[in-house]
Amino acid sequence: MKPKLIVVLVLIALFLIVLIQNTQVVTLRLFFWKIGMSQIILIPLTMLIGFVVGYIVTRVPGNRFKEKKYKS
Repeated sequence: MKPKLIVVLVLIALFLIVLIQNTQVVTLRLFFWKIGMSQIILIPLTMLIGFVVGYIVTRVPGNRFKEKKYKS
């Protein structure tokens, strides 16, 4: 097996262990709303939102964080 595949499998296994151990219901307070949901749903949802926001930020044209290539 390739080392990259092994690392990915280990990370997936660790993520699943964290999810399985966090099944209690928590209350998410966002501005005026209170939402009760299981942490097993909240954790992946938060990760997904983070990945989407990160992807959008890197794809916005004129982003100051991108490396600028100058012609010599």
